[in-house]
This record gives sequence, C-alpha cells and structure tokens, in this order.
Amino acid sequence: MATYNEQLQNVWHKYEKEMGFLPATSRDAVRWGVERRMIEMPTVDPFDELAKDMSRALREEYGTDRYGRRYRKNHAVRVTKSGVQHTMWAIMGNAPLEHMRKAFVQRREQIVGDCVQLATDVEVYNGLNPSQEEIQIPFDFTDDVEERLLFDSETAA
Repeated sequence: MATYNEQLQNVWHKYEKEMGFLPATSRDAVRWGVERRMIEMPTVDPFDELAKDMSRALREEYGTDRYGRRYRKNHAVRVTKSGVQHTMWAIMGNAPLEHMRKAFVQRREQIVGDCVQLATDVEVYNGLNPSQEEIQIPFDFTDDVEERLLFDSETAA
C-alpha cells in the first residue's frame, strides 16, 4: 500500500505526463487527481488547520529592535514525546536560554540539510545534462550574510 506522500507523488507524475511535462502548480495537479478519483478530498480537523495557521503566523511575525534590526519574534523547537513530534513555540524575549539555543541549532541544521540536498540536486542535474554548461552553486555564505546585514542596517537607518 502506497503512503499518502507516494499517492500524491503518483498523481503529480501522471498529471505531468498528461500535461506534457510543463511546469505546473500543485493545486492544479491535486484538482486533476481529485477529478479522476485518484485521491480523495481530506476530512479536516479544524483545530489542526488553526494550529497550522497559527504556526505560519508566528513564523511570519517580526519585530524591530532599538538599533533598527528586524528579527523574528517567535521561535520553534521540535521535540518528540511518546513517539509524537511536537513544535513548541516561545517569544524570543521571554524564552529560556535552552529553548533559544535549540531553536537556533535546529534552524542551522535545516539550512545545512537544504545545502546538502541542493548540492546533490545540482550534481545530479549536471550529470544528467553533460552537454550543457555545468551549474555551479557556491556554499560559502559569509559575504552574502555580511552584505545583507549591511544592506538591512542601511535601509533601517
């Protein structure tokens, strides 16, 4: 039996094939799959939906400190209790040190994971297209971070 993600991937691949492998939205593919009864409309728990909306809102809330630096106010830490993953939120100014340390470490790990996957994706793409110019992606972000911090401080002033 295919997992839910595998079912959605299957719909996507069939949709892409039928549409001629052109870039498309996931919403279009889902609508197409539902119309063909390949997937069913989910029954939604309103509390789950509200919690997702709240998490999105918390992630998007920013403040500005007295120096004009824009910062994310709310920070999440993923924890597992009794085999179930939970996301614990806290406001930066009120959060315990350990919560913030874990939040920052987890965010850094997400960035590293994204970079590893991007490097792999680029290598595979280049390998699949040997007659094309190789795509090169630099992973030293030192200058990028410094430039953005400088730009942000200048625009805040």
